[in-house]
Amino acid sequence: MDIRDDANSQHRAPLDWTAIRARLENERGPRYWRSLEQLADEPAFAEFVETEFPSVAPQMDRRRFLQVMGASLAMAGLAGCSKPEKGVPYVRQPEKLIPGEAQWYASSVAFAGYAQPVLGRTHVGRPTKLEGNPQHPLSGGASTAIIQAMILQLYDPDRSQVPRFKGVDTTWDSFQHEASGAAERLDHQRGRGLHLLLGASSSPTLQRQLGDLLQRWPEARLYRFEPFEGDGYRAAERAFGRPLETHYRFDAAEWVLSFEHDWLGTGPRELPHAVRWGERKRAAAKGEGEARLLIVESVPTLTGARASERKRIEPDELPRYLQALAAALGEGRGPGEPLPAERQRWIEAVARGLEARRGRCLITAGERTPLDVQAAVHRLNARLSNVGHTLDYSEPVLWLEAGGQRLAELPALVEAMHAGQVETLLMLDCNPVNTAPADLAFAEALDRVPLRIHAGLYYDETAAFSHWHLPLTHDLDGWHDGRAADGSVCLGQPLVRTFYSSRTLSEILALLQGNLDPSGRAELRKTWQSLDESAWRQALERGFLSDSELPPVKVDARPLAWGAPPAAAEGLSLRFLPDPCVWDGRLANLGWLQELPKPITKLTWDNVIGVAPKLAEEQRLSNGDVVRVTLGQQVIVGPVWIMPGHAERTLSLYAGYGRTRAGRVGDDQGYDIAPLRTADEPWLRRGATLERTGEYLPLATTQPQHIPHGKQIIRSEPRETAYRKVAAEPTYPAEPRKMLYPPTPPSEPVWGMTIDLDQCIGCNACVVACQAENNVPVVGKEQVAIGRNMHWLRVDHYYQGDPAEPESSAFQPVPCMHCEQAPCEVGCPVNATVHGPDGLNEQIYNRCIGTRTCSSYCPYKVRRFNWFDWTGDDEPSIQHQRNPNVTVRSRGVMEKCTYCVQRISEAGIAARIEDRPVADGEVQTACQQACPTQAIVFGDLSDPVARVREGRDTQRHYALLEEVGTRPKTTYLGLVELPKVVEDNS
Repeated sequence: MDIRDDANSQHRAPLDWTAIRARLENERGPRYWRSLEQLADEPAFAEFVETEFPSVAPQMDRRRFLQVMGASLAMAGLAGCSKPEKGVPYVRQPEKLIPGEAQWYASSVAFAGYAQPVLGRTHVGRPTKLEGNPQHPLSGGASTAIIQAMILQLYDPDRSQVPRFKGVDTTWDSFQHEASGAAERLDHQRGRGLHLLLGASSSPTLQRQLGDLLQRWPEARLYRFEPFEGDGYRAAERAFGRPLETHYRFDAAEWVLSFEHDWLGTGPRELPHAVRWGERKRAAAKGEGEARLLIVESVPTLTGARASERKRIEPDELPRYLQALAAALGEGRGPGEPLPAERQRWIEAVARGLEARRGRCLITAGERTPLDVQAAVHRLNARLSNVGHTLDYSEPVLWLEAGGQRLAELPALVEAMHAGQVETLLMLDCNPVNTAPADLAFAEALDRVPLRIHAGLYYDETAAFSHWHLPLTHDLDGWHDGRAADGSVCLGQPLVRTFYSSRTLSEILALLQGNLDPSGRAELRKTWQSLDESAWRQALERGFLSDSELPPVKVDARPLAWGAPPAAAEGLSLRFLPDPCVWDGRLANLGWLQELPKPITKLTWDNVIGVAPKLAEEQRLSNGDVVRVTLGQQVIVGPVWIMPGHAERTLSLYAGYGRTRAGRVGDDQGYDIAPLRTADEPWLRRGATLERTGEYLPLATTQPQHIPHGKQIIRSEPRETAYRKVAAEPTYPAEPRKMLYPPTPPSEPVWGMTIDLDQCIGCNACVVACQAENNVPVVGKEQVAIGRNMHWLRVDHYYQGDPAEPESSAFQPVPCMHCEQAPCEVGCPVNATVHGPDGLNEQIYNRCIGTRTCSSYCPYKVRRFNWFDWTGDDEPSIQHQRNPNVTVRSRGVMEKCTYCVQRISEAGIAARIEDRPVADGEVQTACQQACPTQAIVFGDLSDPVARVREGRDTQRHYALLEEVGTRPKTTYLGLVELPKVVEDNS
């Protein structure tokens, strides 16, 4: 079923921009707003918000209503899941495996080449949840949305399960026969004709194996291709004469100035960046310096949303801003074309602030910005004495050479294929047919290769163009290693026996060289043979090798050298970006990430073409209007989305969609950006045109859903008063005043939660962690569009100010408030929602008859009704991923956040056995444990020294919709406002 069928009936007229400007000028609109329709005060939008259940509003007929989109998919074909024979548990190996008692194993998963250290929770040998490794210095136990979703990928039934030859299932023995013949031929030719293409990797074992391969076949050639890695190594080579890794220490940087750098957003290094920035923010809250983030960017990002000040620019203006900053810091003469006077004053004020904080500030540039810009940033950081304090350099984490051979880039491989030099091409863990820029015509060049071998997790677009496809083992059921962002070596051990007839990358390389019975563990052990058995076991228990970080290297930045400015081009600029949820498409088949609202737009299940409000007004565009973007002879067609703060003459295009062989979840979603990308200009192109097609695509977004009506939904306080002490609010042990509600019995402990909005970066790690922990189903695009998404926790995104360039943004996680005076409890006719003995607002599923009265009474709209039985038809294999300690809900019941009551019970049982109270911090909710900035804190409100009480006696503590008298136990700490930079230094 395609929701395009109702496109004409759902199309809306363009926004009334005159009304929006009038409300802003007269200050009649809300201070913080979530939707442009809300800001315009459209009657249709008001009607939508006032509708108690938007999902049953007259948006579809009875036939449409009864159709169900099975997005959650039955996962089938799972092989035996049992405890690995040689796995080493995180703490100790139990003598017996106790049903109901979770066991933890340290491991790692790779993302774009970088290892992400994790702990895997298993129940009776079944992996059910991932957490960050608390012993690893870069994670501290936190994680990201993508790390959380990797457990779902392990169980994905669309993963490749057996080898294939020309699309037909075969065996590893058949491939071994082919490999033996190829090896004999290569021995005679010294490897001539063998070419290997790899995705980014930091694995020491793979690097060693490729070195061994080149010793045997010295004329073989190696290439690497990572679609959105950026040019960071090339920029360091320009600045220092050699490629280096840049390590940012945001915890030590009181001022951070970023240029087109979304370092808080999705990426392989987002976790350490977010963790360290969270540390800096907490230190600043205690009076230990500042935590000011300034950003200059063209497309709205998470980093820009959480910046103290954000300056919107067009992409081609970026070098001018760097030249102006360099001149203000005493490097160079400034840009040939001066900046506008207001921006020049701002740059000069920023330069004075940076100079005043030498060694305590930091300048960053995105790795997809021009090389001159990145090299200039390296030079300026050295000038400000930041090297060794707020950033360091080391040898590259991702290896760029093996066996003395530098890995070439993708265009060189295409050239070799056209020249007939490639007889055998081995493509390892990459999908260039889908992700390569269109001008390379990779699929056409691939047809010229006599023998094509692909190894990957999925039978994807590249596999379909290959003779042989070899299924890769997932990181969670195979042995592997890799380096984390700091260069430390992380070891990956299987949490479960290998599900399918698959091999790890190290096993495939060993197989190619004649090893008839390759072992991933043996190859790993060979790499680390210097460790004795005791040290090896300890490393597996920890999940990483101690003191294995790459050491800092001394650098000497070269003087600035600016290239010629880009030639002026008519038309629009195009920015090419990875999707914040599915990245370059490698995660497209994961329903958790497809349904996860994207941090800025809150869109699900689609990619869009981002446009500025001014451009939308000029061309009379509405969200969902399908447009045609043309550049030269290349065209793409997709829906637009109006993004506040977007550069006016720029379009943002997001990768990861338009897949044809992603799997049942990811196929045929969105549009493909590849036709407009080129190898020479992979990040930015100029001279495009935009035109409407007259079509409309309804998009599923959660941004206008569940907008609460109340005073000061988002609160902020100036830094001078934010931490001022006030009378602490009672912890609700008894009734403080007369109420119409029945008396609430006192409870101990008093479980509660505090969410610090100044710490929250909107990364969505908490949402996916909650989904994984509590067996929350995926419902599909159509159901999300009509307000039926099942997430127990939502993260609302608010703007402040003019949509053209908002003054600030805020993110607000909203779980169940667990009110002391809960309207849901009063309204339920069957007593299915009650106050439990722990003071929690409990939901008893087998009492619920689905009247939805509790949701109608709830002012926070945090309850979810299970309209359909999303799990009833699941095959038994899907149950392997579920948490056995959480009920799997059926159709017709209300669901909501439970404060992870199963974790509370587990800690309580352990405390009773040991005859002690539950210690502060012993219970962590899934959202709290995943949060990289520690914005969410849970604990006992009756404990005066508990962490959850911190900040509750300050000016910025408040309860959401406290005027309705529900007395929630989930409360907030408001934003901290910093003075403007120009005001600080005028």
